[in-house]
Amino acid sequence: MINTACCLDCPDVCDIEVNGDKISHSSTHPTSNGTLCSLLNREFSKAQQIKKARVDGVEVSLDEALLESFKLLSLPKKLLWRGSGNMGVMSEITNLLFSKIGGTLTKGSLCDGAGDAGIIAGRGVNRLLPYESIEKAEVVVVWGKNISVTASHLMPYLEGKKLVVIDPIKTKIASNADLFIQIKPRSDIYLAILLARFVMIAGDEDKEFLKKFAPSYEEYYEFTRTFRIKAPLEHIGIDLDVIGHLLVFLQNPKVVHIVGNGVQKYSIGAEVLRAIDALAVVCGHFGKVGCGVSFMGNSRLGFINPFEVKLPKVSKVATPFEKFDVVLVQNGNPVASMPNSSRVKESLQKTKLIYFGVYENETSQMADIVIPASNFLQKNDVRLSYANHDVKIVHKAMESDSSLSEYEFCHAMFKTFGLDGLLDEQYYIDFWLNQTQKIEGKLYSPTKNDCPYSDGFGEEGDEDFEFMDDFDDDFLDIKALRKARKQLKSSSDEELWLITVKSKHSLNTQFKRDHRVFIHPSFGFNESQKVKLSNEWGEAIFEVSLDSTMREDSVLVYNSAFGVNNLTPDSISNEGESACYGDVKVKIEGL
Repeated sequence: MINTACCLDCPDVCDIEVNGDKISHSSTHPTSNGTLCSLLNREFSKAQQIKKARVDGVEVSLDEALLESFKLLSLPKKLLWRGSGNMGVMSEITNLLFSKIGGTLTKGSLCDGAGDAGIIAGRGVNRLLPYESIEKAEVVVVWGKNISVTASHLMPYLEGKKLVVIDPIKTKIASNADLFIQIKPRSDIYLAILLARFVMIAGDEDKEFLKKFAPSYEEYYEFTRTFRIKAPLEHIGIDLDVIGHLLVFLQNPKVVHIVGNGVQKYSIGAEVLRAIDALAVVCGHFGKVGCGVSFMGNSRLGFINPFEVKLPKVSKVATPFEKFDVVLVQNGNPVASMPNSSRVKESLQKTKLIYFGVYENETSQMADIVIPASNFLQKNDVRLSYANHDVKIVHKAMESDSSLSEYEFCHAMFKTFGLDGLLDEQYYIDFWLNQTQKIEGKLYSPTKNDCPYSDGFGEEGDEDFEFMDDFDDDFLDIKALRKARKQLKSSSDEELWLITVKSKHSLNTQFKRDHRVFIHPSFGFNESQKVKLSNEWGEAIFEVSLDSTMREDSVLVYNSAFGVNNLTPDSISNEGESACYGDVKVKIEGL
């Protein structure tokens, strides 16, 4: 029995036990509740892991694949494009290789970059909100986050709380909420701004907290007044009664706002988080026990990263692959996961491609060279969390002679290139571990704080909160879809919001994927009928899954579905250099 930790791209970071090829939960882990998530329990073992290295489609030995990789990486212009889904810190060691051979890295995010930028703009630093604060809250506002899917081990912390859910989708937890507000997509920012305005109109702002930590709040009130009330309410799709009901919950002194990635997948994503943060600040929901805004935190905050290097970078959202002689894709699937998939595929076809990853996917099938990467059970590593301060040691639980860890890959390439400077693997692991806090036998982030922002904002905790004072949204709003359809239209000129969310059975484009589109029955389509979604970026075919809880101006497709990113733009957010998967409308046509 080997004790280790899960490294799937999930905020929970569960301790697990491995006995041979059997994975079980660890009884010592505080949030697992004696169970494994469906991904680790079922899908992980079913996934098609790459078993053999390939060169030009022919199976070869690892040594042969490494030699061919050396030849390609000797070309002048080379790019490292790293994905997520295997979250140990050692994944970044390939930065050291590219620093030595003169390569290029990427900047920006396909995930949370806009939200993170908005948080930093307001708070000065993105600190984690510990689970203990959620546990001590009396009201939990879940804003655009499907907790039962994306953070299932957080569910016990919601028990006994008053629960508000704000989401365009009626999620599982929305069905049990004390208040569910099914807002229009891309309207979160207007709701947050209006709520802050009404709190201050009623005189319910926390004046003592504001004078101490956010003295410019009166100027923010003037900013909120630039938004007329009627038009934003129509845009959000709610009325004043809903606002009034929600304000009652916000008057509680112990409110935690749990915010998902969905609210910031827009060009205005940074501004959305700033507005939600501002609402929490106005209400005094910061810096106190049982309060706070929980988004994806900076797991590396307070750490010195030994893999940080100074290299040129290009956009991760709109990567110009064709400008490089060779691209090394590490544990990612840009062909399917990047927006504007047609452009990505065309761009990758104009360069040489090395794929170093765990699973077969659309990108590995295009690659000139394929090198099997070790999964997290087959290597030593350190796992950080972007939802709490836990740090876990990842112990190798299985041997593999057909794959390489990131360290083993780098070690082989350093040797082939005749480079020096790479230290022992344990040195780097210890480098991370020696920076942690050790409390009662457990390891935590060096910035562990049970009540973040209690002394103020900024990196030193002695600064004021910075409110947003300008906002410009030039995204065109197309008229709302009519609420009733008596007859099926084989084609419609009306455009629907495309909402993409995570699936319980997939992780990005790993594991179980499907072809479904969820749509309201009023459209007249039949269950399992094939339809085409299309827009200016492309088209894709899906099978209808009827869902009466869907808004009639929207369709939903899992972000792992085949072809979904044929429909998404490779535009970049105003701040944070993040993908704008949410700035999308589509037409639907029955086939």
